[in-house]
Amino acid sequence: MRYLSIFIFFCASLAASPRIQLGVDVFFQEERYLALKGKKVAVLTNHTGVDGQQRSTLEALQQVEGDFKIVALFCPEHGMTGISYAAENVAHQKYGKLTCFSLHGTHRRPTEEMLKGIDVIIYDIQEIGCRSYTYATTLYYVMEEAAKRNIEVIVLDRPNPLGGMIVDGPMLKEKSRSFLGYINVPYCHGMTIGELARFFNEEYRVKCRLKVVPLKGWKRDMTYQETGLAWIPTSAQIPEADTPFFYPATGLLGELGLVNIGIGYTLPFKVVGAPWIESKTLVKALNDQNLRGVKFFPFHFKPYFGLYKNEECHGVRILITDPKHFRPVSIAYITMGVLKSLYPKEVLQRLHALPEKRRDLFCKANGNTIIWDLLLKEKYAGWKMVSVDQEERKAFLEKRQKYLLY
Repeated sequence: MRYLSIFIFFCASLAASPRIQLGVDVFFQEERYLALKGKKVAVLTNHTGVDGQQRSTLEALQQVEGDFKIVALFCPEHGMTGISYAAENVAHQKYGKLTCFSLHGTHRRPTEEMLKGIDVIIYDIQEIGCRSYTYATTLYYVMEEAAKRNIEVIVLDRPNPLGGMIVDGPMLKEKSRSFLGYINVPYCHGMTIGELARFFNEEYRVKCRLKVVPLKGWKRDMTYQETGLAWIPTSAQIPEADTPFFYPATGLLGELGLVNIGIGYTLPFKVVGAPWIESKTLVKALNDQNLRGVKFFPFHFKPYFGLYKNEECHGVRILITDPKHFRPVSIAYITMGVLKSLYPKEVLQRLHALPEKRRDLFCKANGNTIIWDLLLKEKYAGWKMVSVDQEERKAFLEKRQKYLLY
């Protein structure tokens, strides 16, 4: 019985062990931190910056601090602990004995004063594989400011939760460049944050002193669940490891204020509903599109807050049947097109009433104004929106090859 207990414990330990090593794990196991000797270090991180055993990157650095000194912290949107709401300004604050400078408040770029005396900036934040998630843009801004001052930037790489194969959605037009989307890659780009940093540094001629500490054991066809790593919600509405798949499938639709996408309910980004939708009709119309990797099922819910609060919403729940063939942005555009075909009066009325600021946000998230124009003017807009930048995506797949680490 004693040996059986030991065997069970051993198997449980194996099951709990991640299948891959994060950049932060490699950084410490290979003692790459020794290169920090004599340097003043800043850390750009948040609550997602942990190693494979859930120890915070900051804490791990502090345990080997001595030959180098950590002099400052930087945090992105949602703050150091992830507690702030989307788009909420985050103030500078004390974090232990260190000052944590917010890059999502008064400043979105580190200032001369913030960077004074710093030799190295270490970046360790989990992002979700979509161009419009601001953690990546914060890194790009920091790289640009670091390059001006000859400060080294070390990126501790992390998996793309969607894997490295899904490339979907339009490219970014220069006129739509913003904090919401800063580099010209597809909405779902299929790259890790380290690969994106390499792409940005060369393609945009940033000339930052960049080092990327790669993952070990990660393969491009891995979803996050397949890594064996515990998921930490990157923000309040990305609570589970599969939520990043749904964020690009409904998030763009949510910007239009047409339907509730589960924000304010227990299934953020996984449902689409409104009081004026007939559930079975929408389910049939979407399933008739024969989209690979996904099925739609009837769903009814009542949001606790947000759009249509306390109203009965009818619509669909999205279920992924094959994540390898799931194309989330295509699903978003087909859903928009089907809703307009089925409910032209309701959709057009809301589109015309959309405040200019919201419309601008929608266009910036898409990376262009083309999607808005098609949705507004075309009777059958779905597949036309899907086809936007099809050739440009193919060219991107070729261009990105030299920046891929895995």
